[in-house]
Amino acid sequence: MFLLPSTEKFIYLDGHYSILLVALSIIIACLASYTAISLNERIISHSFFPRYIWLILASISMGIGIWSMHFIGMSALQLPVKMEYDLLLTAISILPAMLASFLAFFLVSFPKKTLLTYSLSGVTMGFGISSMHYLGMVAMEVEAKYVYHFGYFVLSIMIAVLTSFISLYVLTKLYKWMNRIWIKLTTSLVLGVSVASMHYTGMYAVRYYVPKEKNISHEHMHHMDMGILIMTLTLGITLFLLLLFLSSLLDRYVDYRFNYFDALTKLPNRKQLEKILEMSNVSKGLAVMHLHELKKWNNSFGYAFGDEIIKYIAYLCQQIKPVKVSLYRVEGNRLAFLFDQAESAALINELKKLSETLSNPITVCEQTIYAKVATAVSLPNEINKGKMPLGEVNAVLSHHSIVYEHEVILYNPAIHQHSFDKRLLQDIDEAMKNNHLYLVYQPKIAAHNNKTLGAEALLRWHHPEYGSLSPGIFIPILEAGGKMFDVTDWLINEVCKQIVEWKKDGREMQVAINIPGTYVTKPRLLAFLKDCLKSYQLDTNVLELEMTETSAVINIEAAIKSVSRFRECGFSVALDDFGTGVSSLSYLKRLPVSTLKIDKSFVDGIPNSQKDSEIIQAIISLGQSLHLNIIIEGVEIQEQADFLASFNGSIGFQGFYFGKPMKVEELDQWRERSLLA
Repeated sequence: MFLLPSTEKFIYLDGHYSILLVALSIIIACLASYTAISLNERIISHSFFPRYIWLILASISMGIGIWSMHFIGMSALQLPVKMEYDLLLTAISILPAMLASFLAFFLVSFPKKTLLTYSLSGVTMGFGISSMHYLGMVAMEVEAKYVYHFGYFVLSIMIAVLTSFISLYVLTKLYKWMNRIWIKLTTSLVLGVSVASMHYTGMYAVRYYVPKEKNISHEHMHHMDMGILIMTLTLGITLFLLLLFLSSLLDRYVDYRFNYFDALTKLPNRKQLEKILEMSNVSKGLAVMHLHELKKWNNSFGYAFGDEIIKYIAYLCQQIKPVKVSLYRVEGNRLAFLFDQAESAALINELKKLSETLSNPITVCEQTIYAKVATAVSLPNEINKGKMPLGEVNAVLSHHSIVYEHEVILYNPAIHQHSFDKRLLQDIDEAMKNNHLYLVYQPKIAAHNNKTLGAEALLRWHHPEYGSLSPGIFIPILEAGGKMFDVTDWLINEVCKQIVEWKKDGREMQVAINIPGTYVTKPRLLAFLKDCLKSYQLDTNVLELEMTETSAVINIEAAIKSVSRFRECGFSVALDDFGTGVSSLSYLKRLPVSTLKIDKSFVDGIPNSQKDSEIIQAIISLGQSLHLNIIIEGVEIQEQADFLASFNGSIGFQGFYFGKPMKVEELDQWRERSLLA
């Protein structure tokens, strides 16, 4: 195998390579690397599909890529003798590459990886690639004998192991940056060239020879007829890329369905409704049908029966609603209709008919029941925009006059509003005590390296009767009722308590807290902050205090004094929603804040809107010239992240593209995934 024959009896054959096919083989290797990198992202990241699916696909893709590159590279070789290949051995030779890829990807898919893990993975994949290569060489049927140059033979295996080690290390260490296309392309190019270098080193190790008496003409060069194989393999790689693209789209779609649609009825959920209301520029009407005795039916007949009731009533609602009206399932026992002014009369008429129908007994799963329902309606008007309709229908359904006898009731502020507000103000203390009020955390990400800078703590309220209440509904009520100071103190205490827990695990990070504008200037706030931090033995740098620009300019002199005191104590202070207030530039230099948070409204149009892009670039430049930290809110798509990351300087991102507001358990899992590399 390694013994070179005597030149007295044998002639060594000089081979030549087709530059075009060599280039094609390297392109195929790079294409396979790109596919493997992309599939590796799906292995590491949270995905709807099980990890082993992506693991198998990545292994098959990498195996086919290495195999394709090898045989296209083989077809590039030209010798003065005939060359063919054994189809069975050619097919079998793909197995070592696939199996080794699977084992290597499996090893590096574990959350905790050491140098030994990478070494074992590199050796496994390296020997798999080498086995595939030299088994492929055995599949060659050539009218000549060949031996290997021992030094180059060993070198080719070392290259395979080393490049595999580097490749797997890069794939995991650069995982968080792979969302940037140029990094992914550059990495794919490097990996593809590395794989190709092993192949051509292995090819260079081969010495072909024939007996001297054989008449060989170097004027007539031969190469393998690999045309059909090349076409098939290229098509296979293309199909894998297509599969990757479609799988990614499907995964995004499934995530979207999970986040914004109800699994039982397939209707859009409350989150989708709130998103539509928030984005709408015109006034919308909302009708919510409340099914009163669902809990009783679940206890009596089982949850499966309750589900059938919900599906049946949802079906009836679908049948009666006008075409332009949208139907949502906003709570377990509530369905909502979103409509414009033009559909108001028709919808109310249909709702009355449906309520009359439901006043009769209905039979589901061989059980006959009486469905007690009430429907609250908030009509569109000029001042009723954003999430206000949700508050109005809640006010109706919480009123003491509701008896759930199939009534359809229009919101009347003179009757309903005071009752709803009063109920929330009465219940807030119990909510803080019994964890009906709770916190979610949205991470802030550094643009230049995707590391977590900290998180913002956000209030959520799951009311035992009204269900999930939007902060846009309950916070104004609490502020008007004088309860927001107490809630803010509760929030600060909860955040400090959580930071202590993170600190025990070595995962401490800075948390931003929203401070109501009227509370910023009160001495009580600073006193409570100091006491709370002292009791939990925390430094001031673990908290960042956020105040809105609008609240700051209401009483700018008092705000400047208060912010100065916070800064003297060591707190970071962020100016939230920058750009939406009045006289931003005239007061910015006087407010000693440490951070500017650029409002989402400036991000929505980029990068497609040149005007928005130039405005946000100007704001970033302004903040950086004042030596302020910059956080850009509302980053929701990759194009926005890529565009904003191209700016110079230190910038932070916050938005659904990187992470939604999460409960502590979800955030810990998210941080664990982000630290896999």
